[in-house]
Amino acid sequence: MSKIVKGKVFVVDDNIDTDQIIPAEYLTLVPSKPDEYEKLGSYAMIGLPDRYGKFIADGEIKTEYPILIGGENFGCGSSREHAPIALGAAGVKVVVAQSYARIFFRNCTATGELYPWESGTKLHDRFQTGQFATLDFDNNRITNDTTGEIFELKPLGEVAPVIDAGGIFAYARETGMIPQR
Repeated sequence: MSKIVKGKVFVVDDNIDTDQIIPAEYLTLVPSKPDEYEKLGSYAMIGLPDRYGKFIADGEIKTEYPILIGGENFGCGSSREHAPIALGAAGVKVVVAQSYARIFFRNCTATGELYPWESGTKLHDRFQTGQFATLDFDNNRITNDTTGEIFELKPLGEVAPVIDAGGIFAYARETGMIPQR
């Protein structure tokens, strides 16, 4: 079965850090509690400068952008796993960036919240917030549905089944590495 994510994109630049993704003041929220998970998502990207616009519209708790496009070094800063969790809780399905801070990439995989795709192209110069895109998992590409441009992405490789399973512990249970609950 092929996997495709379609929807509006939200575009940011290089060096988006975890404080911009979810400021430290919201780290007291416990993602394993459903109401706090939802609340955590409502604060996603609240630390961004005003020039990016609103990631989550006033009065809403989810974003209208299932695809987040960034530049180099996305998710730099602290090692907080709350960053990918907040984005996932907000409704983001995939992040496509030129490169990631290693810990953010690892936290995406470990939590199973987001698919961290990498692009050799500077996509944040080729998309604008609000445009529509289609990300095709089988063909490792993203299409800017507004302009018709198609961009190749680096394959997800071995992280895909871990994220598909819902994170590292779910994957370990699914594959028999640790006993089922």
